[in-house]
Amino acid sequence: MGGDFSLDQKRYLEGFVSGAQAARAGRGLAPAGAPAPAAEPTGPDAASHRAMARQEAEGRRLTPEEKAKREELGLDSYDKIKAYARDGQFPKGQDMLRWKYHGLFYVAPAQDSYMCRLRIPGGILTHWQLRGVAGIAEAHGGGYTDVTTRANLQIREIAATAAVAVLEGLVDLGLTAKGSGADNIRNVTGTPTAGIDPQELLDTRPHAREWHHYILNARDMYGLPRKFNVAFDGAGRIGALEDTNDIGFQAIEVKDGFGVAPGVWYRLALGGITGHRDFARDTGAIVRPEDATRVAAAIVRVFIDTGDRSDRKKARLKYVLDAMGFDGFLAKVEEKLGAPLTRVPAEAVAPRAEPDRLAHLGVHPQKQAGLSYLGVGLPVGRMSVSQMRGLADIAARHGDGDIRLTVWQNLLISGIPDAAIEAAKAAVAALGLSVEASPLQAGLVACTGSKGCRFAAADTKGTARAIQAHCEGRVTLDAPVNIHVTGCHNSCAQHYIGDIGLIGARVPINDDGDTVDGFHLLVGGGFGADAAIATELKRDVKAEDAPRVVEGLLKAWLAHREDGETFAQFSRRLDAGTLVTLADREVAP
Repeated sequence: MGGDFSLDQKRYLEGFVSGAQAARAGRGLAPAGAPAPAAEPTGPDAASHRAMARQEAEGRRLTPEEKAKREELGLDSYDKIKAYARDGQFPKGQDMLRWKYHGLFYVAPAQDSYMCRLRIPGGILTHWQLRGVAGIAEAHGGGYTDVTTRANLQIREIAATAAVAVLEGLVDLGLTAKGSGADNIRNVTGTPTAGIDPQELLDTRPHAREWHHYILNARDMYGLPRKFNVAFDGAGRIGALEDTNDIGFQAIEVKDGFGVAPGVWYRLALGGITGHRDFARDTGAIVRPEDATRVAAAIVRVFIDTGDRSDRKKARLKYVLDAMGFDGFLAKVEEKLGAPLTRVPAEAVAPRAEPDRLAHLGVHPQKQAGLSYLGVGLPVGRMSVSQMRGLADIAARHGDGDIRLTVWQNLLISGIPDAAIEAAKAAVAALGLSVEASPLQAGLVACTGSKGCRFAAADTKGTARAIQAHCEGRVTLDAPVNIHVTGCHNSCAQHYIGDIGLIGARVPINDDGDTVDGFHLLVGGGFGADAAIATELKRDVKAEDAPRVVEGLLKAWLAHREDGETFAQFSRRLDAGTLVTLADREVAP
């Protein structure tokens, strides 16, 4: 065969040779034509490579993703990303994983484009950063952004040629997308009202930022078997859902008389992963706030050493804890720290104030006299670039200049003088957005869904909007209800913790195998002091029928609840058959 190799052929051969050399090195063999390497891996990737080698020595086959990371860690792929952008090409094969190390997700076939996920520690950014992201989304994306359930932003519909312009434009704004996807520590969440909350025990901002910068500057933090989530909750009015994270730092007050300095500490909770039906559990250990980063780093390094690299479904911290037990795992953490963790009995911890499930919408006074924050509702988390610029203007003109994203897919504008509240509310309304604390809107959460994610089985955002539009005119709620609509078992919208949870499914409509968008429906989930995993109530609900089904459930609760009974308590008290019968009766023609 004559002629030069094509660009794709050259890249394939380069990858093949690189992979062969890496595979030889992983078996302790010298690359072809090179002297034998040291028997023991060295450098910042050594711990993850040793973990891979140990599992292979045990006769366990590494996943393709682990082999790809050993051949070339995504952090080292930037030159290839630039070359692909110049050529207008999207990644293929394991390069799709590598690109995620830089926050770029190729989301075909849902959209033949990239999605870029940012890193915003604690969900707090400045008005000029929000305006700058709007400019990037307008120039290189689809003209909008989505707020995520990790208090983060996503830019979607990015062309292959625009990948580098987006990444470098974010850095120019003092932001980054590094490590926001793939097998990395995801965006660090914190209390959105940190530093302004009258109820909080602790301002989580410095700790979330310190951990964020540590991750960015410690190469070995990118050697994980799978993704990892960390949250800091300061016990404020808006929760950070820290108990759904691999590590949850919960601000608590330790009483006097228990052998440790009284005052505010972090309680250490581990193993949250609600998509796998588990919450982070109290370890009995407490951490001084200034030591949080050091302890988190030790935990992650033990996970790097011990996490499963042969089964992606089991490659999360929960399964290490299940296998080793909390005491066994913490013993390894203490080895990394070189010192024991501090432990106190449960009675040493004062009760924590509960969050307010409506505090992320509407006007709320800050701890600073004469100032309030304004919670702005974003329908299923989406903002147009014109709305982003308008919100940035409101924050600059009427507030302290900060924009605070929440895990409830909305945002807060903080530091508004009391005299400026009405002007700020009017400006928000002029953008087509609302600040009203509607119980239905406050608890409605939806992931990207099939319109933008290749894993999703249904249009989640469209269904969530339809539920809101249908129910708001038919049901008058007098208490919060959380409705979480997720597209697949990755559970980005955390359907297992919703009062009502919907997970996407293909629903059969005939015997020929034809299907339509639909959902399996669950009830009875909760979080915080009311933590519970929802249980399945109905399967194969067509998407077009979901609003009416939700209407029936809400009306059944309002008609048949006991005094003060929440929806979660109501749905847990009744068996599934009774609940379905009552709900169907409420919407019967």
